[in-house]
Amino acid sequence: MARNALCIGINNYPGTQMDLQGCVDANDWAAALAERGFKVAKLLDEQATKAAMVAAMNDLIGKAGKSDSLVITYSGHGTYQPDEDGDEADGLDEALCPYDLQTNGAALVDDEIRAIFGARKAGARLVLISDSCHSGTVTRAAKAENDADTRPRFMPMGNWLPAKLLPKDRADKLLPKNRSGKVAATMSGPAGTSPLVAAYSNKLGDLLLAGCKEGPNNYSYDARIAGRFNGAFTYYALKALKTLKEGATYADWHKAIVKYLPSASYPQSPQIVGSEGARKGKVLA
Repeated sequence: MARNALCIGINNYPGTQMDLQGCVDANDWAAALAERGFKVAKLLDEQATKAAMVAAMNDLIGKAGKSDSLVITYSGHGTYQPDEDGDEADGLDEALCPYDLQTNGAALVDDEIRAIFGARKAGARLVLISDSCHSGTVTRAAKAENDADTRPRFMPMGNWLPAKLLPKDRADKLLPKNRSGKVAATMSGPAGTSPLVAAYSNKLGDLLLAGCKEGPNNYSYDARIAGRFNGAFTYYALKALKTLKEGATYADWHKAIVKYLPSASYPQSPQIVGSEGARKGKVLA
């Protein structure tokens, strides 16, 4: 049985005025996975173009055999864009944001991710860990330690899509461009779900750990914690991981994480999505 992982972390989003600072925590995921016997590939910032993300996911999935253990972690912005194939009730596709989101004009949408994951061999187990958010309402977050700014890991459409492609009935069209590097006080739009929710397979035993709930007013925060920038979910998920006993399950891990989150500083509620069998699986086995 092989153990392979892909860790993606993107702080810099050229042309969007929406850079993050904590997505170097992809290195923390990579280190934790390597300690548990995973062979880890990483894509960080300019390495994580859409083409590179697709290629790396295809490589991970394509090489997987029966009973292999696969993990994909994503630290970065989530977004949405107008649905092109009519499969979304709200008319929007949820998506991950590659490094070249604005310069190349292309997000990695849920339909594309689902097609990649669907190509794997039966029996390969997939765990998805998402420190990102896809809420349609973005607010200025609370202050973190040392009065540093805390911000949601969400990219409004108005910050990357050309104006001609923005839905005319969406408030995102009028979003400020955020040239000061600050998130505007209120940015309204539709509620969204993670593209990884749409792409994972309950039938195949996949499991998703996400930094926050779906829907409006739910965020995964990027913040300064313990002297450096991190994703709040990643920081506490890895802290909780170190406390687990031998043989702990994913349900045990989630239970340990929610002892830390939500908190007054980071009002986000980490989620676990998967079948009962997947939740009872041994953590990162």
